[in-house]
Amino acid sequence: MDTFTAPPEYPPRSAMVRACTACGACCAAPDIHALGKPLGVPCVHLGPECLCGVYAARPAVCRGYQPDWVCGEVAPLPTLQARVARFLQIYGLEDEARGAGG
Repeated sequence: MDTFTAPPEYPPRSAMVRACTACGACCAAPDIHALGKPLGVPCVHLGPECLCGVYAARPAVCRGYQPDWVCGEVAPLPTLQARVARFLQIYGLEDEARGAGG
């Protein structure tokens, strides 16, 4: 099952993101077992514009993902690589991602 442990402190509710920022981090940082995608490795379906190539048929774990404050934190970063690195840092997964090949 693809789950994450929430960071210990959340920012104020006003900082929450309510819509997709099209940053691509959610398709590159977490592991997605339904697609055989390891931690820190971009999904093969993630297109060059950071949009899903199988959006209509994406797995349940992807459909269920809701943008949150992490999206707002990583979206302003200039590259997908930087956004993924920050996503993994927020969740304390940098070492695990390196071990998984990400």
